[in-house]
Amino acid sequence: MAEKKMSSSRRNHLKSLLLQIGQALLAEEAMEAEKEKMKHVEEHCPPLSVPGCTQELQELCRKLHKQIDLVDDERYDMDLKVKKTNKEIEDLKLKVQDLNGKFKKPALKKVRMSADALLAALLGSQHKVSMDLRANLKQVKKEVKEEEKATGDWRKNVENKAGMGGRKKMFESEA
Repeated sequence: MAEKKMSSSRRNHLKSLLLQIGQALLAEEAMEAEKEKMKHVEEHCPPLSVPGCTQELQELCRKLHKQIDLVDDERYDMDLKVKKTNKEIEDLKLKVQDLNGKFKKPALKKVRMSADALLAALLGSQHKVSMDLRANLKQVKKEVKEEEKATGDWRKNVENKAGMGGRKKMFESEA
């Protein structure tokens, strides 16, 4: 069956209703968060009573410093725990991407490096051995064949070898 199209006035009315409901829910969440915040502050922060003499005031300062140190230690531990879990999440995301096989390979730039420079970059200070690849190659001397010595320059012997595999001269001398 063909679906009936909604009129624009009806659509706008529904949108406005949804927005009003959403605003009401957001306001309610904000109030609830504020109540929880105040409740937490009341539980963990007793009302401050400032003593009159300096001895009591110093004792209060020492007590507050101890509490600050404890809270700071907890914050540091939580921060490390959060960083560790974030790193684990990143590693797991990468593993999932690898398993799916749907990830973009970055465009690599061509870098000209010698083998020594590449090993030094990869291994750092552990790289001590020089890798001169050409030094390890076997030296081969080119042996000149006797035929090439006897014939010398090929341009001089063009007529000798011209036609029928060098037999042209044989026929010319007989004739």
